[in-house]
Amino acid sequence: MAERSRAGRQSWLRTFHQSTPGAPRLLCLPHAGGSASFYFPVSKALAPDVDVRAVQYPGRQDRHEEPPARSIRELADGVFHALDDRDDTPLALFGHSMGAMVGFELARLLQAAGRPPAVFFASARRGPSVVRTETLHRGDDAELLAEVTKLDGTDAALLQDEELLRMILPVLRADYHAVETYRYTPGPRLTCPLVVMTGDDDPRVSHDEARAWAEETDGAFELRAYPGGHFYLTAQQEAVVAEIRTTLRRLGPTAGAAA
Repeated sequence: MAERSRAGRQSWLRTFHQSTPGAPRLLCLPHAGGSASFYFPVSKALAPDVDVRAVQYPGRQDRHEEPPARSIRELADGVFHALDDRDDTPLALFGHSMGAMVGFELARLLQAAGRPPAVFFASARRGPSVVRTETLHRGDDAELLAEVTKLDGTDAALLQDEELLRMILPVLRADYHAVETYRYTPGPRLTCPLVVMTGDDDPRVSHDEARAWAEETDGAFELRAYPGGHFYLTAQQEAVVAEIRTTLRRLGPTAGAAA
């Protein structure tokens, strides 16, 4: 049983760099079509002061033989069960775009289990209660690729490789299905601090939509806007990393859950 539990954690969680003993832990959740390796630069920049763990969703990279999840709650549940509930190291969450939605549902699960996150960073996503009808997952491959290209979050060379596209498209479509069929369910507000980050030129998230996250927590709320679009954090990595580091340092030792 213990071996299966460790194997489950290893399939969902990636560690790229060593951290100092007792370092705060940051769990990073990727965007639609994204993988754990997207956060390698963030892990490198924060090491060794922060123990960065990146989530690997099923269906991509070394998990390419597994079927991708088709709902946000399925992803959140998978990550939740990959976390070690016996480890009391403080856990912060960082989710970008779809990852912010997964992070929100994961934060709810952790709080319900008595292990609320130390802080939740929600990036490039409107508040979960903001309703917008989107049906891109029903479109053809060209429409899906056009959207990904417009958001500028995927290396253009990858989109020209037919073999890679055959691997990417089913995952991308499943992720967009998860995002676009998500339905917000009212529930207890989070108790942890919530830091929302957004690009000031993001075509998918307005300032008011980002501020709607404030409705989801009784903890402290901050909204940070950076120059750039939906993937502002690629160009603004230094500023984003500085904000994460400062926030974790300010919080200090906080009870939470760990991976």
